[in-house]
Amino acid sequence: MNADSLPSDVILEATGLTREFKGFVAVKNVDLKVRRGSIHALIGPNGAGKTTVFNLITKFLQPTSGRIMFDGTDITDEKPAQIARRGLVRSFQISATFPHLTVLENVRVALQRKAGLATQFWRSQSVLESLDARARELVEAVNLKEYLRADAADLSYGRKRALEIATTLALDPAVMLLDEPMAGMGHEDIDRIAELIQTVAKGRTVLMVEHNLSVVSRLCDTISVLQRGEILAEGDYATVSADPRVREAYLGTEIA
Repeated sequence: MNADSLPSDVILEATGLTREFKGFVAVKNVDLKVRRGSIHALIGPNGAGKTTVFNLITKFLQPTSGRIMFDGTDITDEKPAQIARRGLVRSFQISATFPHLTVLENVRVALQRKAGLATQFWRSQSVLESLDARARELVEAVNLKEYLRADAADLSYGRKRALEIATTLALDPAVMLLDEPMAGMGHEDIDRIAELIQTVAKGRTVLMVEHNLSVVSRLCDTISVLQRGEILAEGDYATVSADPRVREAYLGTEIA
């Protein structure tokens, strides 16, 4: 195995990942391995560096030092659009849909991007409608079939997040990066989106930042716990929840 290759079961790896902001070290020497086909969570108290790690992996921030490998390729110096084309696709914490397009049209826009038609507005309606069958499949996959013709603006918050997952799936990601997918949701929506993530994870890899520990315990194969920008513990939920350092970090939060 050469120096730039990854073990076959690892699709994404960060080594020595560090980010400084004017002398403040937000992320320090983070090593992270995400196994192919797994659901992997980044958790930690507020200010632990989770979002910064996510921004570094998805290239919205450039690391001060360290290396990121994706599917055997060094992507440390690549731009967000480049890594998205490789199949590393991020769904944002704040729902990013077009409010005045229908559910179907939102998914079709994402499919246009995947097909290289995103800026080709001169294309005939029939060419664009050729994407509708796949768009409908994706809408059904996220349980929004009855909202196909509804404007995104009229959806509940949880259903907007489901639509966002559909548009992410339209880009056919090898790795889906979900940034706090349960943020701001009630219990009913949390259960619905957790089931949805479990369903769409089949056949792909998911890396998620999440605060909801009951969701993490239910969904995730591997959990990396961050504290003050460093990896505090890693393993399955039983392992990390039994770690006294993790319990101390989450003092006042139920870890069971």
